[in-house]
Amino acid sequence: MQLVERHFIHQGDVRYAAIDAASFASKNLYNLANYHMRQAFIQTGKYLGYAEVYHLVKHTDAYKALPRKVSNDVLRLLEKNWKAFRKGLAAWFEDPSKFLGRPKLPKYKHKHKGRNILVYDIQAISKKALKKGMVAPSQLGLEIPTKHPHVNQVRMVPRNGFYVIEIVYEQEPKPAVVDPLLVAGIDIGLNNLATLTSNKAGFEPVLVNGRPLKSINQCYVRSVQPKLAG
Repeated sequence: MQLVERHFIHQGDVRYAAIDAASFASKNLYNLANYHMRQAFIQTGKYLGYAEVYHLVKHTDAYKALPRKVSNDVLRLLEKNWKAFRKGLAAWFEDPSKFLGRPKLPKYKHKHKGRNILVYDIQAISKKALKKGMVAPSQLGLEIPTKHPHVNQVRMVPRNGFYVIEIVYEQEPKPAVVDPLLVAGIDIGLNNLATLTSNKAGFEPVLVNGRPLKSINQCYVRSVQPKLAG
């Protein structure tokens, strides 16, 4: 199974500047590729796929500013956003009443303040560093300690003033030691939101009061469908 080890890189960290510069470059590539996709759709109604966009940007400085595999993941992320837009648009045409408005095209990220996620798969991570218990993403010139040797991917997610480093690793699942003769039961209701009991010796049944939730629900006058992100 895959698990995630998280680290936080704040502005005071010496590694922050390198990550921020790469995230800014990721934003530049995202916007450039999005420009081609938007123009194709606006002018001809055509959806550009990953391969078509790749051939349009592969020789640009924006693409070359990051390791090739990292740049390719930027393009794949953008393609996923466009697929979500297409799906939302199809649903809107089918029944506009489910939406607050027509789904909007995937937006550009802010020219100066915008940042974009960085994804480094195992081929863009130093295997030599991993043997020393460190994650060293390609071309960043920094290391992040990890307790897990079987790393699959590293994601660097921009936040307000810091980055969340998500180290995705493999770990064999360990079955919990359980007694197959023990059982639990849950009864869902309204005034009693849930009633829990078990045949385990000493277990005291639990009642979860549902009245506060009913009171809140009575104040909710109408239901509004969520607006699809553009």
